[in-house]
Amino acid sequence: MSLPRIHPNALCESTSIGSGTRVWAFAHILPGAVIGADNNICDGVFIENDVVTGDRVTIKCGVQLWDGLRVEDDVFIGPNATFTNDMFPRSRVQREALPPTTLQRGVSIGANATILPGLTIGQGAMVGAGTVITADVPANAVVVGNPARIVGYAGVEAAVEPRNLPQDAPCRVIVTDSHRDPRGRLSHWPLEAALPFTPRRLYVIDGTPDGWARGGGAYRRSHQFLIATQGAVTVAMDDGRCRHAVRLAGSDVGLHVPPGTWTLQYGHTADAALLVLASEAYDPGERVADYGLFLGSTDA
Repeated sequence: MSLPRIHPNALCESTSIGSGTRVWAFAHILPGAVIGADNNICDGVFIENDVVTGDRVTIKCGVQLWDGLRVEDDVFIGPNATFTNDMFPRSRVQREALPPTTLQRGVSIGANATILPGLTIGQGAMVGAGTVITADVPANAVVVGNPARIVGYAGVEAAVEPRNLPQDAPCRVIVTDSHRDPRGRLSHWPLEAALPFTPRRLYVIDGTPDGWARGGGAYRRSHQFLIATQGAVTVAMDDGRCRHAVRLAGSDVGLHVPPGTWTLQYGHTADAALLVLASEAYDPGERVADYGLFLGSTDA
């Protein structure tokens, strides 16, 4: 175990500084802050009392961490990222309770990003430089812009066309016969022959606002089958070992999502409508919405 290293020009009032943590010049840490091990706290960082960081956290120059912030392990916070903890601040008016903001494990916050109070940035998410976060960010989502828009899934370079989805992907693309004439297109799905499960439930997702996401979870027992009957939507898939994304468009192509596969739907066109067939009746208890718990279940 190595002692923390505090630069002589830093003001470190806290005694809760983890082993191996480095605090550089002109940083100021208040007495109540709890700092984990192997953190790298760069020049000019200010950390208030009710702040807790995990291990191996990097906080670059010019960042202020205010009361109510919780930073989990392996988080990167880029230069001059801005955190807030009061939606309606007034000079010399102290709030009795501040909404907590949480950066979950492995999050990366780009330079000059702004995070509004009371939000959760999901595990492994990537926040682009200058992004303004106004709502919770799903695990592994890549977000940019003001306000933030979901544009990708961490670890996936780009979404592929359904027919180019690799064989080792967690999900399987299924294509059916499609017939087009002057009256339009007809896509025929013989369910018993086409699907590896018997559907017990059907639901439709449409009207998703630009830049938002749906999904962000996995089912323990339920199979899902997704068809973009109108417009287009990107579906990221993740089984804890490999990640891919596919762009669904057209009623003649569907995606089979087996149990134990994490999915996130994003990049909806304005007219997108996603038809979903499920093998199980609705049961909120069988859905895993915490990515850390999901990883634990895939390791079992």
